[in-house]
Amino acid sequence: MPDKPAITSANGQPILRFDNLTLGYDRHPAVHHLQGEVAAGSLLAIVGPNGAGKSTLLKGITGELRPLQGRIELLGVQRRQIAYLTQLTTLDSSFPMVVHDFVAMGLWREIGAFGGLDRARRERIAAAIDLVGMTGLESRPIGALSGGQLQRAHFARVLLQDAPLVLLDEPYGAIDAASVRDLAALVRHWHGEGRTVISVLHDLEHVHQEYPETLLLAREIVARGDTATVLSDANLQRARRIAEGRGDHAHAPICHADQDAG
Repeated sequence: MPDKPAITSANGQPILRFDNLTLGYDRHPAVHHLQGEVAAGSLLAIVGPNGAGKSTLLKGITGELRPLQGRIELLGVQRRQIAYLTQLTTLDSSFPMVVHDFVAMGLWREIGAFGGLDRARRERIAAAIDLVGMTGLESRPIGALSGGQLQRAHFARVLLQDAPLVLLDEPYGAIDAASVRDLAALVRHWHGEGRTVISVLHDLEHVHQEYPETLLLAREIVARGDTATVLSDANLQRARRIAEGRGDHAHAPICHADQDAG
């Protein structure tokens, strides 16, 4: 049997290491036997069919989901230094909060629940709101925002976290083209600063244009590396077969919790 492909970056020191990692729910694996590393400073897209385990992997990295088997190692970064932007559908937009206060939550780890906003912090909040094109909307309730405006506010909050590792789960779903363009430019800026950005995406044309590295998942690693090579027709077809239960290792065994998993 050929060796499984590994999550490995060619350059840079690793910021993440996966050791025989299996993640899932109720002991049923959603993504299994991942092995390898992600280099610091990577701009990495994670793609795959529905149910491939893409969002599950991000939850494992943040510690929201405990491994069923194996482990995730964070190297030179702590979990509190991870900025994690979840899918828009996970937010209750009816919560009574205005844009300024929503964005200010990006400072929560820095100042705590009861910390005050001094002048310097208020200036940082204003700068983040301006950078995402939301100046003038600071007092607008988040429930009154369009999808694109709400995602801009999410990105402003991520900006304030000033995190070395940024995880984005479907950051451009159901938003307007102008917001996609502006927020993609911000992602490029983060990458230029040396931050590690890992994005779950479904628009393969966008991935080709913006992401030099891609991980193709179908509950297991199908391919990893240069985007143009990974997103070949053969690899995409294989990923679909596996996701539909018609391909290699389609029926992974149920794993039991590893007491030593991190």
